[in-house]
Amino acid sequence: MKKAGSRARLRKFISDISVHTPFSKMLLLLVVSWLIFSAAIYFAESGVEGSSIASYGNALYWGIAAFSTAGIADAPISTVAQLIGGIWIVLGSILFFGAIVATVTAYFMRPMLRPHKKIIETIEYNLEQLEDLSIDELDLLKETVDTLIEHVENLKGKRSRV
Repeated sequence: MKKAGSRARLRKFISDISVHTPFSKMLLLLVVSWLIFSAAIYFAESGVEGSSIASYGNALYWGIAAFSTAGIADAPISTVAQLIGGIWIVLGSILFFGAIVATVTAYFMRPMLRPHKKIIETIEYNLEQLEDLSIDELDLLKETVDTLIEHVENLKGKRSRV
């Protein structure tokens, strides 16, 4: 029973991340940029004697090592590839770390930006926990729901008049 609940919460968490944060868009932008810059590095380094980037696979590896600040990527040899690589290191790092920071920030700021969602989530949580609530907590929940229903009816009345 507990596994099903934690799986449902994990699915909701993943859904919240993909729907309510910029993670998916930033990840897609990062992957597309990585593929493009890796291709540019590969073409700039192809035919350059002594280059360690002899295939597109090597260029893909270089692209990951460069933006992730792993520091294990061999430096490109040609001037054009060094320029492309420098731009990629800066842009890739911004996208990579920016995706993490933007996702975490958006995820934790979401309840503050949409209080109605927080209200609904709190009510849903309390409804799931009804058996564990005391009589006082049930009374408080009833009063809160009654007030919420009254408020919603007032809002609907105002909107229908407009």
